[in-house]
Amino acid sequence: MQVTETLSEGLKRELKIDIPAGDLAAKLEDYMADLKSKANIKGFRPGKVPLGHLKKMYGRQAMAEILSNTIQETTQKAVEERSERPALTPEIDLPEEDAEKIMAGDADLSFKMTYDVLPDFDIVDFAGIEIERPVVEIEQGEVDEQVAEIAKNNTPFDTKDGAAENGDRVTMSYLGKIDGEPFEGGADENGQLVLGSGQFIPGFEDQLVGAKAGDEKVVEVSFPEDYPAAHLAGKAAAFDVVVKEVAAPGEATIDDEFAKGLGLESLENLKEIVRGQIEGQFGQMTRQRVKRQLLDKLDEHYSFELPEKLLDSEFDVVWRQVEEDMKRNEKTFEDEDTTEEEAKAEYRKIAERRVRLGLVLSEIGEKNGIQVTDEELQRALYDRVRQFPGQEQQVFEFYKNNQQALASLRAPIYEEKVVDYMLELAKVSDKTVTKEELEKLVADDEEDA
Repeated sequence: MQVTETLSEGLKRELKIDIPAGDLAAKLEDYMADLKSKANIKGFRPGKVPLGHLKKMYGRQAMAEILSNTIQETTQKAVEERSERPALTPEIDLPEEDAEKIMAGDADLSFKMTYDVLPDFDIVDFAGIEIERPVVEIEQGEVDEQVAEIAKNNTPFDTKDGAAENGDRVTMSYLGKIDGEPFEGGADENGQLVLGSGQFIPGFEDQLVGAKAGDEKVVEVSFPEDYPAAHLAGKAAAFDVVVKEVAAPGEATIDDEFAKGLGLESLENLKEIVRGQIEGQFGQMTRQRVKRQLLDKLDEHYSFELPEKLLDSEFDVVWRQVEEDMKRNEKTFEDEDTTEEEAKAEYRKIAERRVRLGLVLSEIGEKNGIQVTDEELQRALYDRVRQFPGQEQQVFEFYKNNQQALASLRAPIYEEKVVDYMLELAKVSDKTVTKEELEKLVADDEEDA
């Protein structure tokens, strides 16, 4: 194998690799000899099939396999001998007409491989990084408000004889029709609706005010233009409604009995759970803010050339998401007071930041032996599977048989572990803030992202 460097500019590399036809022929002979010992072909005794006959039957297929394996092995060896780290899989340039001659044994294997190498950079001293961690102290009043909201959502209702009013709960059967034909999802035998809650299509609840148990009504409404189900959006519908019960709201007493009705031991137990949920919610926001500060400081510190193809790949992902969001929201660049060119320039900066920080985090993790354990990956896989009820087995098999998909689960775990490692070494100081201040900090970060 002869390797000749034909390009070395910045992070770009191009190598020309030459392998004599004789080397390929020798590999073909070894391949055929091995095949001869195993071949079981009608009309020949095992191991006695003439090589010429085998080559006629399997020679082209064998040579294609040898060619593919040789290119893969030599490109890997060439990179290893140069002690380089390609950012992506090298691109191979082997003209089709040359491949045909090589397959026939009439030419040496000669091809070009191009790739970008990963940049070299020094790791910053984490001890010099200062991070301010915003912490919200949970007041008892916040807990009591959440408990009161739970009580409101579990309001008891008592059957009444009079007409339904806003705030009353109506139990009914209904059948929805469009142009006289029932539509999917438009029927229920025991639907319940609190009038004035805004749960149903605009105008539906208003037409039930004044209804009594036993009443039959035809409720006519129009689905909103932006209704999630596209086949119903903007269409007029009529619902045949039979009112089965009208119930007036009572008042939930917040005590131990109320908590037991929720399956808990006591009111104190309920408050502990609510406090934990609030702490978890603000804890996630605090983590988000701290991580953003850390990444911002890393972004300020590092400035190095990025592998062009890796950057292009990341930008393509970002831009596809932008286009999908704009299409879904029926927006144009003019609506956003910009042009497509200006937007692309702005989002390319975002892609640059992502690639740069991704390379930095990867390097920090690699140099400090940070790894994702099998147990962590398995837990992430099961969490993902649970998001698809009824399709668990198919989703599980998809990830198990798709290394790229599995890598998409590993990447965020790895990133969080690297961030944890850096935060342990950085100077992190707590600052007490209100929940409104924390929410604003996080909102500002998201707006700048």
